[in-house]
Amino acid sequence: MTGRAPLVAVVDDEGDVRLALRRLLRSAGFDVLAYESGSEFLHHVPRSPPDCVVLDLRMPGVSGFDVQASMKERHPSIPVVVLTGNDSDESRREAMKRGADAYLCKPVDGDALINAVLAAINRCRRANRSTAPTAGPRLT
Repeated sequence: MTGRAPLVAVVDDEGDVRLALRRLLRSAGFDVLAYESGSEFLHHVPRSPPDCVVLDLRMPGVSGFDVQASMKERHPSIPVVVLTGNDSDESRREAMKRGADAYLCKPVDGDALINAVLAAINRCRRANRSTAPTAGPRLT
C-alpha cells in the first residue's frame, strides 16, 4: 500500500456534473481529476493513470462506449464505473459487456457512487495481488 489517496478520473461533458462529482469524491478522500470529454481523458490517461474511472456514456465526439473500448484494449486493469443520465436495458447490457464494474444512473446517490468506486478499486487491487508474481520462495 502506498499510503496515497486513490485517484479517480471523472469523465463527463456536463460541467456542473463534473464539479459535483469532484466535490463528492474529494469529500470521501479521493484525489480527483476531471475531464470534459472522452478524447481529453484518453489523451491524459497514459501520464496520469487513475485507480478508477467514473464515466458518462453519452458525450459528443468520443462516447463513453468508445472510452470503454479503448480502456479495455490499452488499460484493462483500470476499473470503470458508468454513470449515465440515459438509462436503458441496452445501454446497461452494453456497458457491462464492455467491462464496467458498476452501472449507475443520474441523479446518483452519493453513497452508492462512493461505494461503487471503492468496490471497483478493491476488486482491482485484489485481482492484481492474486496475479502478481511472488518475490521468491517462502522460508518457514
